[in-house]
Order: sequence, then structure tokens, then C-alpha cells
Amino acid sequence: MKKLILFFLILTVSMAAYAQKKPTLMLLPSDNWCTQRYFTTTFENQGELVRIPNYPQAFQEDIELQPVISKIGELLTKLGYSLKDAEQELKNIAARQQEDNVTKSKSSGAELTESPLDILKRRTKADIILQIGWVLNREASGMSVTFTLEAFDSYTSKRIATATGTDTGSFESVPIHLQHAVEKNIKLFDKQLDSYFADVKKNGRETILTVRTWDNWDNDLETEYNGDELLYHIQKWLSENTVNSTFNLSDASENFAQFEQVRIPLKDRNGMDMDARGFTRGLQKFLSKAPFNIQSKIMTRGLGEAILVLGEK
Repeated sequence: MKKLILFFLILTVSMAAYAQKKPTLMLLPSDNWCTQRYFTTTFENQGELVRIPNYPQAFQEDIELQPVISKIGELLTKLGYSLKDAEQELKNIAARQQEDNVTKSKSSGAELTESPLDILKRRTKADIILQIGWVLNREASGMSVTFTLEAFDSYTSKRIATATGTDTGSFESVPIHLQHAVEKNIKLFDKQLDSYFADVKKNGRETILTVRTWDNWDNDLETEYNGDELLYHIQKWLSENTVNSTFNLSDASENFAQFEQVRIPLKDRNGMDMDARGFTRGLQKFLSKAPFNIQSKIMTRGLGEAILVLGEK
């Protein structure tokens, strides 16, 4: 009896541990779906006008979206994934927007430049962003629904999983139709997500790091400290702090260095989730000490890209 109890305890712990391994997801309508239904708005990004999805409007006005996300969410939750409620997060962001609207830089007074999706990813810190889109066709024999479900790494925006399918021949509601269609294709989709997250746990999360210099700084990346150029010291720090010393110096000059495929740990030393800013903060602290004594400023683009500007805050 004791052995049987011990077996079930081990099994329970193992199942709980497995469930914790699943990444955190957030489910949103796809860009194409938002465009087809005119849930878009114009966003100015560094002087260029860009049309982007208007998620709050979609959640408020479309009668199908919330039930669809609820049904798809049920399927994913049964598979052990943790889902963050996009609609609620959008409401929280709107409540905090006034704070960002009055945030300006110390020196030039520049305002924050960040797309609503970047804000959403940064605030919620979901591992993966899912986008669902569907097309409804009414036929004499019933109604058919064709869906596309895509998963994107929220740090790099790379597509990591895709599922498509069609459910036909009935007059059920769109959410139920989509639930049936997704159920037929969810196993392969789940396998793709598992493969992605297994790679992240083994090899680290992929980010981008850019090192730049202010134009009024007297030094540059070729300035020598203890007999080696500053760029060499930065590369050495990256080698010691990335997972398996994995990073790629894709471009560099005396005032600029672009590091891509920078693999950072999932957690920091305190067990907190690591993002590009948190990782770059370590480099900032390293360069602030002797023999460098360099002041610097960190800027970010979403969760997965950090820019460290050397010379001053």
C-alpha cells in the first residue's frame, strides 16, 4: 500500500511539473481578420504611418471574437497551457496609458515610441502570441468555417507554429465550428509549440542586443581597456553570460555593434523571468565598473530587443 501511495505521489508531482513546463500564451485576432472587418487604426512610427489592428475595438464590437477565443482557450488549457486574457490586459493598458503619455526623455523631451502590440507584449510577458483568423462560408448544405491559427515568439516575432483547417456541413455557431476544426489539428500544433519551448529551455531565449555610442562621448568601441578594445570586452561578457556562449556579431564599427541570436536564460539569478532589458542591465553594470567606468542608457523594443547607448544616461 505504501508503495502504491508513493507511486501516485510521484505521478502527481511529475504531471504537475510537466504542466509547468508549458509556455504562457496570449490569443489575439489575426492582422488579416482585423483588416477584413475594419478593426484597424493608424499608428505613427518614427514619422511613418502604419495601419495596425485595433484590438480594443474588435473585442468591444465583434460578437464572435470573445466566444471564439474562449472556445480555443478551453482546448489549449486542457493541453496544459496557461493563457493570459488579452481583453483584460488591454483594459489594464488603457488605464495606464495616461502615465506613458506624459513620459519624456531627460535630455531631448522625446516621447515614447512603441506600437500597441509591443506594449501588450511587454506588459503581459506572454511567451507566445497566438493569432486566430477565420473565414465563414454559407452553403446550402450548411455552414463551413476555415481557420488559420499561428504562433509567434513574443521576443523575436518569429512564426513558430501554424495550423489550418475547415469544418463543414452544419448550422452550428461559429465558435463551435471553430472548436471542431481546431480540435482536428491541435495535436500537430501542440507538438510544434512543445518543440519550440524545448529548444528555448535547452538553448536559451533568442534576443537582439545593439550597442551604440552618444555622439558627445570621447571614447568608442575601439578604445582600449587593459590592452584590449572595448568591443572585445563586451564580446567576452556575452560569451560568459549567454546560454552556451551563443550570440552572433552581425555588424560592427567603432560606434556601433549589432548582436543577433543572443541566447539569454529563461530566468535570472533570483528566479525572475529574464527579458532583453534585464539581460542588458547586467552588461550595463559590468561596464559601469573599473576599468571602464562607462555610464550608459538602456532602451528597448518590446521584450526581445535592447539598445545600450554608451557615454551617458
